Amino acid sequence: MRIAQVSPLYESVPPKYYGGTERIVSYLTEELVRQGHEVTLFASADSVTRAHLISPCKRSLRLDKDCIDPIAHHILLLEQVFQMADEFDIIHFHIDYIHFPLFRRCHTPHLTTLHGRLDIRDIAPLYQEFREIPVVSISNAQQRQMPWLNWMGTVYHGLPKDLYRLHEVPGKYLAFLGRISPEKRPDRAIKIAERAGMELKMAAKIDKADKEYFETVIRPMLNSPFVEFIGEIREGEKDEFLGNAYALLFPIDWPEPFGLVVIEAMACGTPVIAWRCGSVPEVIRDGINGFIVDSLDEAVKAVERTRYLKRRVCRKIFEQRFTATRMAKDYLCLYEETILRERPLLKAV
Repeated sequence: MRIAQVSPLYESVPPKYYGGTERIVSYLTEELVRQGHEVTLFASADSVTRAHLISPCKRSLRLDKDCIDPIAHHILLLEQVFQMADEFDIIHFHIDYIHFPLFRRCHTPHLTTLHGRLDIRDIAPLYQEFREIPVVSISNAQQRQMPWLNWMGTVYHGLPKDLYRLHEVPGKYLAFLGRISPEKRPDRAIKIAERAGMELKMAAKIDKADKEYFETVIRPMLNSPFVEFIGEIREGEKDEFLGNAYALLFPIDWPEPFGLVVIEAMACGTPVIAWRCGSVPEVIRDGINGFIVDSLDEAVKAVERTRYLKRRVCRKIFEQRFTATRMAKDYLCLYEETILRERPLLKAV
């Protein structure tokens, strides 16, 4: 199958640091190539892939200090994809909704994975207008935000099976990995560690939009003797960081569409303590590969109970449910379904 993968340009594929969407685009692209498909990846030029790479910009925009207008690069991206559209059997977008007006008018079958949150008032009228566009959710919980969209299905994220290794012996610290932002609730993670009397290591990115939150809320809490703030880490550092942790804290306070770090921890055999929000109940099997909690008190108790969870079981669940091979298989089924649905309509036009 001739497949186009269209990635955001803010991070390379795969990203050098933080970047969940671009990471998934990379895992999917490489797995599709491995399975023998003809894949073209539209991404920044500093991306690394075995697919055919087409780039509207020289480097990822977040790391490009000279980039002032990122939208300009994305408009060029859309034009490049549109000009080549007839060369593909299907186009798979990962760039939210920016392509909707143009590709509503495109004859090539396409679908869009929605990687972000849908509980934003501003975007509801836009999705109402383009409700016929085929879209894919990354959890069933995500669909509940807009059940009237043209959902093709849900495809859970997946990782290459050998990306992380099982760490059978639990470490002595709790881990927080992700962004410093109000919805990720790093403040909760710190409070859990303090009340449990256990060290917390925080490997986190701070976006410009969240700098005030970091300075006013989180920085004062970093004076705690239980907290070590590491900052943003690279992909190659995650195996040791997550694998050597006692547990991953995922104390979110928003309808998380998926939570890639959760399955990264599972791949290392590390259990996860997470709040009952968004996709969490779909990804974590309570009492088996982690604990789902509703309060700080429950989270602190879960830290104690985590010692009884088996890290081999965490890894096994990852291998059964969250590999890149399974993810690619699911997407290929949706590609075929989308093509079958779109082709008869095109012949009638």
